[in-house]
Amino acid sequence: MKKTIRDIAVANKVVFVRVDFNVPIKEGIIKDDNRIVQALPTIRYLVNAKAKVVLLSHLGKVDHKNPENTENDKKKNNMAPVAIALKKLLGEKINVAFTPVAVGSEVNSAVSLLKGGDVLLLQNTRFEKGEEKNDLTLAKAWADLADAFVMDAFGSAHRAHASTYGIPSLLKERGKDTALGFLVEKEVLALSKCVSNVERPYVAILGGAKVSDKIKVIEVLLDKVDVLIIGGGMSYTFAKAQGFKIGTSLLDEAQIDFAKNCLEKGKGKLLLPIDRIIANDFSNPSQVREDSAADIPDDFMGLDIGPKTRTLFANALKGAKTVFWNGPMGVFEDSRYDKGTIAICEAIANLKGAFTVIGGGDSAAATAQFGFYDKFSHVSTGGGASLEMIENEGHLPGIDVIEEKNA
Repeated sequence: MKKTIRDIAVANKVVFVRVDFNVPIKEGIIKDDNRIVQALPTIRYLVNAKAKVVLLSHLGKVDHKNPENTENDKKKNNMAPVAIALKKLLGEKINVAFTPVAVGSEVNSAVSLLKGGDVLLLQNTRFEKGEEKNDLTLAKAWADLADAFVMDAFGSAHRAHASTYGIPSLLKERGKDTALGFLVEKEVLALSKCVSNVERPYVAILGGAKVSDKIKVIEVLLDKVDVLIIGGGMSYTFAKAQGFKIGTSLLDEAQIDFAKNCLEKGKGKLLLPIDRIIANDFSNPSQVREDSAADIPDDFMGLDIGPKTRTLFANALKGAKTVFWNGPMGVFEDSRYDKGTIAICEAIANLKGAFTVIGGGDSAAATAQFGFYDKFSHVSTGGGASLEMIENEGHLPGIDVIEEKNA
């Protein structure tokens, strides 16, 4: 077990906390503050314990290769609106400061002025070229200011960046504390139940667009689960591998041979759609219909699973004790193609005594959109991280680097 913030002394210490404030912002307005809200329990705990809290997060992407793109990205992905939102959420009694840079003398000065219970949010970590390269000089600039490090950004735990891996690595070498925050602790406990000592029957559901995005997790789950359901855009690559025509549906052509191998290996446990909702155009179709033929017409594409498949998948879920789901069954953002994803939501929500996990990403968005968010045992805050944690048997670099309780 990794140390958590309950296991370390933080009073009057400078505690660097890696959070995930990668929120959607348009014209300076935050469209969804859920990721900030998810970090509040850890921040409030440290504030109440009189820690000097320094928060680091990335926001969006920054192209450092093209100077013009760099400047545009920095304008678009400035953390200043996040600082305002954070202060509002924490309340007026808590002092929240912000530095318009992520490293340097201005940050050093701001950290030195912190008192126990204060919060400082630094500028977007990706404004620094060395962040994504886990640059030692950058990591050292941050680590030199810190007495302890807390990892609370599960959505970034699969990345060995300077702010997620470099800082805690250096602090551990210096004998300083590293620990998990409440959000990451919750994620680790939940996803571990899908990795080891799993209660059976264990059913996994994978959807989304491309097989290549999920190759390793498919391989791991085929060995681990009792039933693996595949839907969404990636199911058409499997249909092609079976020799069926798929019209203009999504195809990950480079993975046809991989799909063939999975079909052979997964006999008896791999479930694929048996019908679908097809349309003759993605954006403005003149025809949308159910189709249960083996082959999809040349000028049509599959955009959702059909009613027979919805029943097939729901029946496969009955009696499951553990469920992991990542990826929608269709283009759920369009009401013409949302019934498959809703059916999966309903089938899982109706399970009795099961531990059910949504692996973040579009699946999490769908559960919220359709009113099922609270019906699941756990909804992950990191789509990519949750998949990699399953793939890597519970290991992620940003979590592995944290000190063990009994080390």
